[in-house]
Amino acid sequence: MQYEILSQDTFPMLRVSLDQGEHICCERGAMITMSQGLKLEGGVKGGLAGGLIRSFLTHESFFTSSITAASSSGSVCLGSGDHGSILALGVTPEKGLVAQKGSYLASTPDVELGTKMQGLFQGLTSRQGFFLIHLTGSGTAFLSAAGAAHRFDLEPGETMVVDNGHLLAWDEDLEYTMQKAAGLLSSVTSGEGLVCKFTGPGTLYIHTTKYSVARKKKGKTGCLGSIFDFAI
Repeated sequence: MQYEILSQDTFPMLRVSLDQGEHICCERGAMITMSQGLKLEGGVKGGLAGGLIRSFLTHESFFTSSITAASSSGSVCLGSGDHGSILALGVTPEKGLVAQKGSYLASTPDVELGTKMQGLFQGLTSRQGFFLIHLTGSGTAFLSAAGAAHRFDLEPGETMVVDNGHLLAWDEDLEYTMQKAAGLLSSVTSGEGLVCKFTGPGTLYIHTTKYSVARKKKGKTGCLGSIFDFAI
């Protein structure tokens, strides 16, 4: 399996080349084009319970699609239809990823798509809500980012403060806490409310368009979203 990301940072498209017998999993409705000889099937990744939890709590579809090079090799083009970029992130048994809800686009077959609950304070105060996407297993996951995406590698003990509306994904064992960006008056005048403070070692990914802005443009709101939505 080989892939290429086209039109990055505009309206990107993921093109995947499959040898006969290979397949890729993707979000329902993500297929743009596919070669003759490829087979598109719908299913529920993670089982019935997993599909219900994922759909209700993380903006992802209940159903997912599987595209297989059944009778011959070929290529498939996938996209989310959003302005932004696509990230290809490695997932290993030793290093899973946590991702913003609504960001999943596709993954190789051995990547498991699940959910992870944040702590009570993080869930109440972050724009991501209580439940996030949890990617485990082994392979490559493709995420849709709003705007441009950037990677930050934190050394042991190194900290980074991130506006939680700009978070895209991070290592599952990367430690973080929620805190106020500044005092009440400074938060109002600076436009920054609650932020996430990450402490290394680990890797995190941000996107340049705020999560709340992207959700509003798509007309989506979370079932268990943020209570304190500062600095939209």
